[in-house]
Amino acid sequence: MKPDTKNLFVVSLGCDKNRVDTEKMLGLLKDAGYQLVYDEAEADIILINTCCFIGDAKEESIQTILEMAAWKEGRCRFLVVTGCLAERYREEVLTEMPEVDAVIGTSSWTEIVQVLEKLEKENGPAQVFLPHTAIPRSSSGRMLTTGGNYAFLKIAEGCDKRCTYCVIPDVRGPYRSVPMEDLLKEAEALAAEGVKELILVAQETTLYGTDLYGKKCLPELLEKLSDIPGFVWIRIQYCYPEEITPELVDAIGRLPKVCHYLDIPVQHASDRILTRMGRRTSRKQLEETVAFLREKIPDIALRTTLITGFPGETEEDFQELMDFVEAMEFDRLGVFPYSREEGTPADSMPDQVPEEVKLDRRDQVMELQQEIAVRLAEEKEGRELTVMVDGYLPDEGVYACRTYMDSPDVDGLLFVASEDQLMTGDLLRVRVTGAAEYDLLGELI
Repeated sequence: MKPDTKNLFVVSLGCDKNRVDTEKMLGLLKDAGYQLVYDEAEADIILINTCCFIGDAKEESIQTILEMAAWKEGRCRFLVVTGCLAERYREEVLTEMPEVDAVIGTSSWTEIVQVLEKLEKENGPAQVFLPHTAIPRSSSGRMLTTGGNYAFLKIAEGCDKRCTYCVIPDVRGPYRSVPMEDLLKEAEALAAEGVKELILVAQETTLYGTDLYGKKCLPELLEKLSDIPGFVWIRIQYCYPEEITPELVDAIGRLPKVCHYLDIPVQHASDRILTRMGRRTSRKQLEETVAFLREKIPDIALRTTLITGFPGETEEDFQELMDFVEAMEFDRLGVFPYSREEGTPADSMPDQVPEEVKLDRRDQVMELQQEIAVRLAEEKEGRELTVMVDGYLPDEGVYACRTYMDSPDVDGLLFVASEDQLMTGDLLRVRVTGAAEYDLLGELI
């Protein structure tokens, strides 16, 4: 490849699992001699890793492609689209967006260097879509995009659940666990780079190992990761409630490095709607799971996500959801209005809920959750906590930190002032002095 075609600008959209793919592509590209730039005007190649999980994500991906395409009028020679949108709409991207030179599927990111070399020789367009039969693997390292104090470890790919609203099994393929030895090697490399918080992600972390080893191996993986020097926190995300076992709860409560934090997407509380969603729990089972977690780990922070306006959701179903939210008092909660996705069973269901009703119900849940969050935050006043520094806000003169109850980007922050200069990743002991909606205020002890 010519020396003047090595500058690379990257946009990574969507979830943390997508971010891991982006970081691994960056590792491959760095080894191949590409230079990452942070100004689109300086880029010879623009790479966009897209998302299409819900309508808003799809629109953001399309809008980003169109915005980046404008730079081809300048220095940019090649525009490459990877990820979920590329996988799901491969033909549409190439035919309706002629500015795009290559599309790469979700299991094909390992081919990124070869695709760019092909573009240089043939001047596009190029397509690579490998079957979802194995875990994409690379001998190159990762280029972290998280600032260095935390990193995501993707422990599995794909999903077998097939909830009626979800496109992920079609876009990402069946559930495939990453071999444990690969994960430990990757984790050791991250620790050597100075990562202090390791966040385990997958479409579903709780089933880790079932396809490779014939049993749920997440507790064993946590044990082995805890033995790696350097990590202070290990956090688990995306645990389906029906797959949480006493062994997993025991490991979370017993291993000092594992955060007393669990992300449990429950989606709804009406049994009728849960059945229509293809979920595998009932309200009673959800309540029992939450009660069990809090009994075994009293200070556990629980996060969940919900969907409002699913097809057929009546006012009675919605009120049941509101009652559930009020009774459970989740520490963290996100709500999405149902997004109609073509090709899913829910898309053809009768009794589709009007958009304004979906949004209104989402807002009602969030208003209720905000009241709960404020109350829970106020109850923390006077409590002493260990926090990790994420950055400095010069305009406010405070450091933005996180507690074990807060996952990056999706949860709250704790703000603290310090006359001493602190570094990202530093651990501090603070006393909570106040609350501001979802965030906390504190002072150094």
